[in-house]
Amino acid sequence: VQLQASGGGLVQAGGSLRLTCAASGRTFSANNIAWFRQAPGKEREFVAVISYSGRSTDYVDSVKGRFTISRDNAGNTVYLQMISLKPEDTAVYYCAQDQTNYYFVPDKLRIPGAYEYWGRGTLVTVSS
Repeated sequence: VQLQASGGGLVQAGGSLRLTCAASGRTFSANNIAWFRQAPGKEREFVAVISYSGRSTDYVDSVKGRFTISRDNAGNTVYLQMISLKPEDTAVYYCAQDQTNYYFVPDKLRIPGAYEYWGRGTLVTVSS
């Protein structure tokens, strides 16, 4: 399994970006995909997760109402649409895939250790 995140960039506060996570591997549609972020000097933080089917999602409170995670299983792709961006959203964003196979328990999916595969991050910088 390989994951590739893209779509980061520099945006002013209040602006929008859409991140894309492209995945390889035959198990994509069986597993949950998450976005995490890591700001300089801080630990990696859970942002959002989407279930294998795409019917269920979970978000960290700080992005609810501003970020939307979605997936296209036919295209092996997950998206993170971000609006109303704030300077505190500045971080390297990573996508990750678990290997639970058709099993979605949001409380267990908020920690980095729940994921076996990680892509290289994409940098999002929000200027004030």
